[in-house]
Amino acid sequence: MATADMYKENILDHYKHPRNRGRIAHADSEAHDSNPLCGDDITYQLTFENGRVSDIKFEGSACAICLASASMLTEEIAGKSIERARAFKKEQLLSTLGIDPGPARLKCALLPLKVMKLAVYKYLGKKMTEEDEKLV
Repeated sequence: MATADMYKENILDHYKHPRNRGRIAHADSEAHDSNPLCGDDITYQLTFENGRVSDIKFEGSACAICLASASMLTEEIAGKSIERARAFKKEQLLSTLGIDPGPARLKCALLPLKVMKLAVYKYLGKKMTEEDEKLV
């Protein structure tokens, strides 16, 4: 199987069987945003313990790329320090996806990253950086 096909299969797997989808009963932080161009709608909930993301869940309705991105991002962020979550870059997420979504689908792929960062910054009581605001 070609590498590109493996990445496409991985995206379909995360779309059909998303990881960490659901709600956290007593989340420390929650954030929501949407992409009106595609109809993507994502909410993240996080809990923190000892400076780390102890639990992360998402819910929403979105296209395959957005849902796969949201699912993969939860696996990347779970257990990481707050600073690593805050510093996670769009290039890292796109590398995890393993595809170039192109200009038309870039916002779909990056919406989960923006929402996750909104939740982290909300928990910290800070405003997002200009760079983070440009994600979507």
